[in-house]
Amino acid sequence: MKLIESLVSGLKASCAAFPDPREGRNGNIATADFGLSAFAMFFMQSASFLAFQRSLENKRRRSNCQTLFGIDKIPSDNYIRKMLDEADPALLLPCFEKVEHLLAKPEMQQAFGRLGGRMLVALDGTEFFCSQKVNCPNCLTRKRANGAVESYHTMLAATVVAPGHARVVPLFPEFVAPQDGAEKQDCERNAVKRWHARHGERLRPLRPIYLGDDLYACQPVAAMLRAEGDDFIFTAKPSSHKALYDFIDGVEFERLEAKSRRGKTFDTLRYRWIEGVPLNGGKDAMLVNWIGFVLADAGGKVKYSTAFVTSLPVTKENVAEIVACGRARWKIENESFNVLKNHGYELEHSFGHGEKHLAMTLATLNLLAFAWHSVFDHLEPPWKAAREAVVKRTTFFTEMLFLTKLAVFPSFEVLLQTIVTSDIPPELLQNQKIE
Repeated sequence: MKLIESLVSGLKASCAAFPDPREGRNGNIATADFGLSAFAMFFMQSASFLAFQRSLENKRRRSNCQTLFGIDKIPSDNYIRKMLDEADPALLLPCFEKVEHLLAKPEMQQAFGRLGGRMLVALDGTEFFCSQKVNCPNCLTRKRANGAVESYHTMLAATVVAPGHARVVPLFPEFVAPQDGAEKQDCERNAVKRWHARHGERLRPLRPIYLGDDLYACQPVAAMLRAEGDDFIFTAKPSSHKALYDFIDGVEFERLEAKSRRGKTFDTLRYRWIEGVPLNGGKDAMLVNWIGFVLADAGGKVKYSTAFVTSLPVTKENVAEIVACGRARWKIENESFNVLKNHGYELEHSFGHGEKHLAMTLATLNLLAFAWHSVFDHLEPPWKAAREAVVKRTTFFTEMLFLTKLAVFPSFEVLLQTIVTSDIPPELLQNQKIE
């Protein structure tokens, strides 16, 4: 369990660097305990986890917050919110950098490496807060048809995905928020430029290929990536790329057709592509490679069709894999945003909004918990054994919560082994009053 211990230690160091607005002796709670407490709630996927641990702490003078997460004293919920409001989410970047280093491990390369061992990084924006009453300086605003003004938070998420499985690994986000000196409201395209400027070079050892929807298939974004030697596969719709589609209208394409078994029948996969076409109608339009894809059933009916522009060279040998990778962009919505919002992490739930950074810092801690869970699924044997023993993901976290209400576990290793065996170690039963 050295990996979990190492990551918790790194998180504690990052949280210890959070600003402390308290005066005098700074109270009896360490600065790190505020961030660790919020993270523990997201990691355990329960808003009530801290309340139960406070109860254990009162009864037994210690809790699982102390033994598992290194929290010396659990602050109150309001105290956590007050302190974390001062903490810029950028202070958590070192924790995500450790996740990035883990992506280079052979097990992660085998799980996520595609097109010759390269990592697919899907980019997309998602909203995680909206209110007509609560706001902060980092909120965006919009006016509804009925005249109501809403304040909301959106972030540009970057997530490692791969076709063939449902695992994803969130990276550090970029928040779409008011920028100093900007006359117009911030937007997703500006956010992706900032994100790449801050993180692109650091990720280059992973040889990333960036995936995105039609919003990103524009010259400013594509040229930015190519200028730094990065590659992309972006969805390209006819409605927003008229000049491109006018250019390829009537040309002779390279083609490939393949069959895919679906039960007792076969689907037909049709690929067509052309290289060196202008991305737009401008005189300085950059050249890209275009791929069209159609999926038809045994009767010839089209079930799905899409098209991409890419900086990658396209051949008969790799066109199918490029399309599979491009289609994996959907995983940032299905396996990331959907899971974060509807399956345990409760990203859209308002755990606190604050007046400065709170909403964004809590969202970042939530993403970090998700990233750790995904990494442990591949790299931490005791975690993998416990996940396999329970099978269903939601049941796994329910088991963890149930057990941490009953007893204080000296380590994650003992907790996870208990999930595997369904038997609390006798020494814990002897040393603690299990109610």
